[in-house]
Amino acid sequence: MVQFSAVKRNATLESMGKEQFDLLVIGGGITGAGIALDAVTRGLKVALVEMQDFASGTSSRSTKLVHGGLRYLKQFEIKEVAELGKERAIVYENGPHVTTPEWMLLPFHKGGTFGKVSTSFGLRVYDFLAGVKKAERRRMLSKEETISKAPLVKKEGLLGGGLYVEYRTDDARLTIEVVKAAAEKGASIVNYAKADKFIYNNQNKIIGVEVLDVLTGKSAQVQANKIVNATGPWVDKLREVDGSKSNKSLILSKGVHLVFDQSIFPLHQAVYFDTADGRMVFAIPRDKKTYVGTTDTFYKGNPKDMSVSKEDRHYILNAIKYMFPEINASEKDIESSWAGVRPLIHEDGKNPSEISRKDEIWESESGLITIAGGKLTGYRKMAETVVNMVVKKLDGEQKFGACLTRNLPISGGEVGGSSKMDQFVIEKVKKGQSMGLEEQEAKQLVKLYGSNVDFVFSYLQEGSKNLPQSLYIQLMYAIYHEMAVKPVDFFIRRTGKLLFNIEIVYEWKDQVISEMSSIFNWTETERLKYEEELNQEILCATTVL
Repeated sequence: MVQFSAVKRNATLESMGKEQFDLLVIGGGITGAGIALDAVTRGLKVALVEMQDFASGTSSRSTKLVHGGLRYLKQFEIKEVAELGKERAIVYENGPHVTTPEWMLLPFHKGGTFGKVSTSFGLRVYDFLAGVKKAERRRMLSKEETISKAPLVKKEGLLGGGLYVEYRTDDARLTIEVVKAAAEKGASIVNYAKADKFIYNNQNKIIGVEVLDVLTGKSAQVQANKIVNATGPWVDKLREVDGSKSNKSLILSKGVHLVFDQSIFPLHQAVYFDTADGRMVFAIPRDKKTYVGTTDTFYKGNPKDMSVSKEDRHYILNAIKYMFPEINASEKDIESSWAGVRPLIHEDGKNPSEISRKDEIWESESGLITIAGGKLTGYRKMAETVVNMVVKKLDGEQKFGACLTRNLPISGGEVGGSSKMDQFVIEKVKKGQSMGLEEQEAKQLVKLYGSNVDFVFSYLQEGSKNLPQSLYIQLMYAIYHEMAVKPVDFFIRRTGKLLFNIEIVYEWKDQVISEMSSIFNWTETERLKYEEELNQEILCATTVL
């Protein structure tokens, strides 16, 4: 396995400045990661730079579902539903360790958004369009069956429910695994590397990017035949740098999620429900917690400075009270939260109601290719479309292969497909136990890292005086195999502990910072800076404004 190591990060960026690439991808979210993986497996020489950490934007702030676009049925967007449903199955097969089938309950009430007939018909059409396998096709439930699945759901006016399958994921982990897969196949990839300015030739065509190392202040000029702007909420910023922003632009939709302990919100069945104002919200159990979201409001600020407002919290708390009247959750019960934006596409001269939620690709006169919009579920297909375009433009110079990602496991996904995942977990848990881990610890690690878990287990031989062994081996793996540079990288995007197990963060953050400081030889100023960054993220996730 190629080591995707944070300690080699500086050297990787330096070497990128000495090479000529076929493709440079700007943006290390799920879209950019998917493009890099697709391109490198076709034989292109690929580089990717990300100005923050991988998945630090939209790709770690979603509802954490690889879902098939059920909501699009209401707009009769048949093609979208069909494509997303099929892509969902591909994402699952290629990474069953980061994607799990989750039965979703859709309750319907008298006077609500959905009725029995419309729900039954809609879910049946959804199953057909999405190519849902027989064992996961929708089931209709009576009022009594619905209550047995979710005893706390509102009983007044309850008529019944529909049960259908979505796929739960860890969006940040999914992105990291795709990034790692691209690196393992030979792509040169660096985080905290900002595309600062474009380099043009005499014909005013883009031939490279001046990349600023955000951590050291050093710069490198990265040359590439084609450059793709896949920066999510920031695509318009780069189009402005290129002087090519016109006609279509982004509008950002803010989404917020709140996390509660199961003792406060004891939910064991995921529920997709309508609110008093007709919007739809998810309530999903995960790791002894329940998280609820999302809101959907327009946002005009800097996506880098997202926070959860009092209004956001009140909206979700009211939504919980509306559908789960027996739950007495209040602001003091919120353990953690996150906010993110989804980039939507608006065309000049059109009404706000005509904002597109689909992905679109544009090419400027200088040759900059930009992809915007789309969904987490469709990342692989979006990448295929972009790389097809790139290859077509490069084929005059060199022949490249066809797309391989439909049946290509991502990093950690080499378990023999979803049908073999359970047996794989059993075998690897036994190995973890034989090396001194508790059964539950080993199980969590195997499910998190999939076929990479042996690399994680290998750090058990070292041990740590300062950290619990399961946390220590995760930290070592994150640094040496997942380019985790800062404590926030580790606690938010590599493990999700700040979101779903914040007590661990409170208890062990000082020791984690100490370990990382020792490995990276931080100065006292750097150590304090990264400690403050982590404290600010904790504050942002937990503070009631």
